[in-house]
Amino acid sequence: MAATDKVLYTPAYKDVALAGVYEISKILTGAQSLDRTLGAVIAVLSSFMQMRRGFILALDDDGEPEITASSDASTKPNGAKTLLPQKVIDHIVATGVPLVIEDIASHPYFTGTAYRHLLPPMTKVSFLGVPIKVDGVSRGTLTVDREWNNKLDFRLEDDVRMLTMVANLVGQAMRMHALIARDRDRLIKEQHRLEKELTDVRHHAPKPTPRGKSDFIVGESPAIRTLLQRIEIAARSNATVLLRGETGTGKELFARAIHENSPRAKGPFVKVNCAALPESVIESELFGHEKGSFTGAVNQRIGRFELANGGTLFLDEIGEISASFQAKLLRVLQEGEFERVGGTKTLKVDVRIVCATNRNLEEAVARGDFRADLYYRINVVTLVTPPLRERPGDIVLLAKKFLDQFAQENGVDHAFSERALEIIENCAFPGNVRELENCVRRTATLAVGHEIVESDLACWQGCCLSSTLWKGHNNLVGVHPHPQAQPTMPPVTAQPRPKAPAAVAPAALPPVSEAFAAPTNVEAAASACADHALEAMERGLPHECPAPDNCPVVHPTKSERERLIEALDKTGWVQAKAARLLGLTPRQIGYALRKQNIDIKRF
Repeated sequence: MAATDKVLYTPAYKDVALAGVYEISKILTGAQSLDRTLGAVIAVLSSFMQMRRGFILALDDDGEPEITASSDASTKPNGAKTLLPQKVIDHIVATGVPLVIEDIASHPYFTGTAYRHLLPPMTKVSFLGVPIKVDGVSRGTLTVDREWNNKLDFRLEDDVRMLTMVANLVGQAMRMHALIARDRDRLIKEQHRLEKELTDVRHHAPKPTPRGKSDFIVGESPAIRTLLQRIEIAARSNATVLLRGETGTGKELFARAIHENSPRAKGPFVKVNCAALPESVIESELFGHEKGSFTGAVNQRIGRFELANGGTLFLDEIGEISASFQAKLLRVLQEGEFERVGGTKTLKVDVRIVCATNRNLEEAVARGDFRADLYYRINVVTLVTPPLRERPGDIVLLAKKFLDQFAQENGVDHAFSERALEIIENCAFPGNVRELENCVRRTATLAVGHEIVESDLACWQGCCLSSTLWKGHNNLVGVHPHPQAQPTMPPVTAQPRPKAPAAVAPAALPPVSEAFAAPTNVEAAASACADHALEAMERGLPHECPAPDNCPVVHPTKSERERLIEALDKTGWVQAKAARLLGLTPRQIGYALRKQNIDIKRF
């Protein structure tokens, strides 16, 4: 190339080319669509090469341009297909080698073409084109042209070398996008197939699931039986399972049930809490590391993926991993291949992935906090663990199970009274099974006698810390949507009692004058005043104390409904304590609450 020999070559060109390749590599590792990615690549290439115009063409299976990107913003989306001569594209794709034309004006490929008419007159313009190869097959072209003048100092062979490197990177990106698209289509089909099987199950009445392989899960409610049936179906394949549910619902136990009911039951079951591991450690924890790969790596370490080979890997709190590690995790989930930290050998494992999260991943994807491609990869079979408030029939079974475990661990012999079990069964437990277990262990530890009675419970004593924690949510009373209809995590809300006792009519009231005849009988005076208040509420009349001088009950100017709510708020909605504060009996305050249509707030 005699013309290029006259141009002074500067070593600074190498630095510019290296910087350009670095910027392009960052773009290609992003999570954008392929057309946007190629557009960003040609834009960066234009700024680094001082080229006049450049085009990227990605071809489909029939050799037709599928995606085009241009450095000229004024060029139409299909401008590259109409401007570039077909002979040029065919030559590059057919030969699979770069095409260099020193002067476009004198080359027959461009004679009479639209591309030729865009060139400035009396100016020498060179054309460079390289093939974009995927698995050794030309699947696109990358072309630029360079305008000669006295200000530019470049060599065509250096430009070809840089364009070839960029084309190789683009080819790898195209291959990865094709694999992801193919895998996504396959996973969607698999999901539809499994959903169809689950739909067939819903048409039949729930039947008790054989508990031989999941007897460690306590519960006989319809929600648990339905979930175990779905686990038994999903466990038959190797499809990735995503467990979703509120914190404390026992997602780890259900993950183990999937493993125990799967063909991999004889393999290892490895657990990883992604939220408990910092970003600097999680890569080494999952993939392992080689000796000397970083400070403190004195020995080779086997990662969790290798330990779980042939079995199941449970990734708990997967929604908490950082964005940078999501890309690394996507590859091993996609290909089943990874390298240890500091290693060069590619390892391949056969692992069934079960993930769990209590986050709303759809919102995280919309915000850009969670990669969409990783979301599609793990969201194959979704199972929602029901909160404890949707399975009230299991509360007593779980409470007895936790008490038996505590007794075995501490060598004691405790049992619940019927009244204590009734109080526990009527609690909402916003923290779900975990909060119930803590409540049982705390009560058993502080219990005085062999039998745990209602006075041993923290809520009965007015010192339940959970009631204080969830007090701000008590104004949200409503029915939660079914987990399958709404996969997002519902807010913690107070629930009404599942079985409200039948209304009991008040006993016949004694004459008011008799109740207040003996001022020393404080209880009788307070009870008479309360009965008079209930009678006034029944008739829709304001309550006025018959003998305010002898009545021990404070009578503010508030309505009866306001007084009841205020007393219950002061006592943490414990009816017995509120009754003592108002000078009523538990029977009377229960009747008053039903009469005023006040929902009981539970913690």
